[in-house]
Amino acid sequence: MATKKSSSKKSSGARKYSPRAGEKVREEMREMKLGKLKSGRSGKKVTSRKQAIAIGLSEARREGAKVPRKSSSKSSAK
Repeated sequence: MATKKSSSKKSSGARKYSPRAGEKVREEMREMKLGKLKSGRSGKKVTSRKQAIAIGLSEARREGAKVPRKSSSKSSAK
């Protein structure tokens, strides 16, 4: 008898992020790798992978793509 492996993914059919949001993050990652991605007001070059993902999700959110709300940080809870 073969046993099935249980996957660690959620079994619900709903996606957490829309495909459009994923594409936006991919675009921002490409820009970062080319050295063209700049941060908001300061205009400094983005070198962090996490920052590039955050920028991509933020822009997708502005465009109306399905992206969960930002979770509140621990420092703002003080």
